Amino acid sequence: MSFRMLLSIVLTLMVARLTLSLDNGLARLPPMGFQAWVRFRWRTDCDLDPKNCLSEALIRTMADLVVEKGFKDVGYEYVNIDDCWMATERDPSGKLIADPIRFPNGMKSLADYVHSKGLKIGIYESMGYQTCQGFPGTFEHIDDDAKTFAEWGIDFVKMDTCHTPRGQLVSEGFKNFSRALNSTGRPIVFSCEWPHVGPHPDWDTMFNYCNTIRNGRDVQDSWDAVTSIIENFAKNQVIFKNVSGPGRYNDPDQLIIGDYALSYEQSKTQMALWAIMAAQLLMSNDLRDLPAWAEDILKNKEIIAVDQDPLGIMGQRIVNETRMQVWTKPLANGSFAAVFFCPFHGIPYDYTTTPRKLGFHTGTIYKIRELFEHKDLGTFQTDDSVTVTVNPYGSVMIRADPVMSSHKPGTHFKINPL
Repeated sequence: MSFRMLLSIVLTLMVARLTLSLDNGLARLPPMGFQAWVRFRWRTDCDLDPKNCLSEALIRTMADLVVEKGFKDVGYEYVNIDDCWMATERDPSGKLIADPIRFPNGMKSLADYVHSKGLKIGIYESMGYQTCQGFPGTFEHIDDDAKTFAEWGIDFVKMDTCHTPRGQLVSEGFKNFSRALNSTGRPIVFSCEWPHVGPHPDWDTMFNYCNTIRNGRDVQDSWDAVTSIIENFAKNQVIFKNVSGPGRYNDPDQLIIGDYALSYEQSKTQMALWAIMAAQLLMSNDLRDLPAWAEDILKNKEIIAVDQDPLGIMGQRIVNETRMQVWTKPLANGSFAAVFFCPFHGIPYDYTTTPRKLGFHTGTIYKIRELFEHKDLGTFQTDDSVTVTVNPYGSVMIRADPVMSSHKPGTHFKINPL
């Protein structure tokens, strides 16, 4: 075989790989931004509820506030529209169109506006005949819809599975939409709500075609929904950790901090655990009326840095007791983070541990800092006691950075989940 022929084969295989999987170079860190669904849902009657209906005006306002309130400065960059944005039928040529009343200037104009703010824009579709709320789905329109999104300047596509024929049509649909997005030449993050069919979903295949994967049920504006998601991740943590990483992250769904259900302590817990899980951070709230304490939690740079750590490793639960859960996560440069979550009612709970019990390197001295209070706790050797006080349903989050070490640089501790 000649060198030229061999080179041709190699190049062909490389192109095939780019076509068959989502090698789009995107989501090297978990995406961050705003998503409309949990807070605004299916409100489409702008005469009845002009302030909260899903509309061009609402999305423009949210984009303005992402910038004005400093969310953009700490990493939130996507402004994502969810279900109900489109007209009830496609245009005569079969193209998707935005609802002409609520989005009078169309999606291209809205995308241009969001981009003018230095932000990116996301949109929603479903792989079925219809979306979950009964609007036109992408089934049998995969290539056309991908091209349409690219022409509009869309940067993020969330793909649902409502009204989808089951069986191979579902998985093939996601794969084909991934390929279609790649073929447009526009960098578009692909966020999938892939159906979890059967007792052992093929997570590795899913992550080959999607930048983020919904690994369970949708979040609702309730504490029970948040804790159910936490338990799902803990139950499947070994699987999820092994398949996620730069370019392919977990999606435990939207942050509901500042909405109706979560208390201050519960909101701290959602933020801390989403960060320790290296999850995408998409807040779904009303940025016009966000309480100051909720803004502080969502804009906590130190916690965001844990989520956005370049290693992209999902943390794991290593302690699961009635009054305390402990989650730990390795970070770049030999650092670590840990979350102490009290899932119990009553009074604040004191918990004592050591860096060794948390899985930190023997022979290392760590500077430990509490991230919600932005408070240095001191320096600790491997067997020094570290005590935290955690409020009911709340969390304490620490970061440990090595200041002296005898371990070989570049090695990482091994987490042994209980």
